[in-house]
Amino acid sequence: MQGLERLESLYNSLRLSLLPRLHIPPKISETTACDTKPPADTLSEAPTDPQENNTPRTRHKATENGLPPPQNCIQSGQIHDLATCHLTPQKQPTSWAPSHHHHPPSQHHPTLLLLQPLQTDLTQPPYSPPFKDLFSLQNHIILITGGARGLGLTQAAALLSAGAKVHALDLLPPTPEFLSVQQSFPSGALTAHQVDVRDQSALATIVGGIAEKEGKINGLVAAAGIQQETPALEYKKEDVDKMMGVNVTGVFMTAQAVAREMIARKQRGSLVLVGSMSGTVANRGLICPAYNASKAAVLQLARNLAAEWGEHGIRVNSLSPGYIVTDMTAGLFDAFPERRTAWPDANMLKRLSYPEEYRGAAIFLLSEASSFMTGADLRVDGGHCAW
Repeated sequence: MQGLERLESLYNSLRLSLLPRLHIPPKISETTACDTKPPADTLSEAPTDPQENNTPRTRHKATENGLPPPQNCIQSGQIHDLATCHLTPQKQPTSWAPSHHHHPPSQHHPTLLLLQPLQTDLTQPPYSPPFKDLFSLQNHIILITGGARGLGLTQAAALLSAGAKVHALDLLPPTPEFLSVQQSFPSGALTAHQVDVRDQSALATIVGGIAEKEGKINGLVAAAGIQQETPALEYKKEDVDKMMGVNVTGVFMTAQAVAREMIARKQRGSLVLVGSMSGTVANRGLICPAYNASKAAVLQLARNLAAEWGEHGIRVNSLSPGYIVTDMTAGLFDAFPERRTAWPDANMLKRLSYPEEYRGAAIFLLSEASSFMTGADLRVDGGHCAW
């Protein structure tokens, strides 16, 4: 019996070391009878190479109380839902038993030789495409909020070029620029949906309808956002509420709606939450405390969603752009001419970025090229935050 106690101790030690990865049941039960006993001659001989062991081995299903099989199952070479043990019987000298042992020693004491996890290799990615396909989004269904204009529309065009089918969600109706992009691709490749990202019910309806129609959702770019430049002492509560509602709550509710559909369909995927370098630093010469706070919240939201949904195969990252040349920045330069030179001088490349320069970042985060990346912030700011 002492040999079996040592075997149980060894098994439980292995269980404790492997438990976080393999979810091994907590302790061996001694109250459940084993269904299968080894033949009488099973323990007579055993090959030295476990790979050549032809002894029948049985994996036991969980018992009614959820516990693994008892000790005699281990002795016969059977372990509950963890591995198959190869047991080599050994002659045990009678002097091995302690003097106070009142039971006759067993003639054979099994020794554990090999423990083989009954699980796929966790070191391998779920899917490893050829290098030429790493950045492909062929047959992917991608949702993008704020996709009817600006950076969102530029991202939508890039995703379409990478092979994705894109559904653009926006508060406003499609712009002429959107219709031009839509006509540049096959019919049905780019679809517009009008919705307020703060409306949880409306979002769930639209996202659910897309998932039902397409059969899946592979990814999301949450790019909807608003900006307001106001000194902190002059902000009104309703302005702060609106900023946080669109930039934080809207991003959260969109990610939630998409993740629910992914999890319901057991679909792996990638979510990209568009933040800003302003979520990392306070912008010199640009007074927008509510906006910067909202973008900092997006970065933290991405990390937390990544931690919560990673077990479902859902990756969540944030993308933080620097200053971008847009119609809005052009208007700011007219109102504040000093920014035309101050902003480029604030980064290491001495210029502002263009929407097209973020296409590759979005495709990278949504594709298998970033298959082991989650909970991270991809900051593309010309080195602004690295000073």
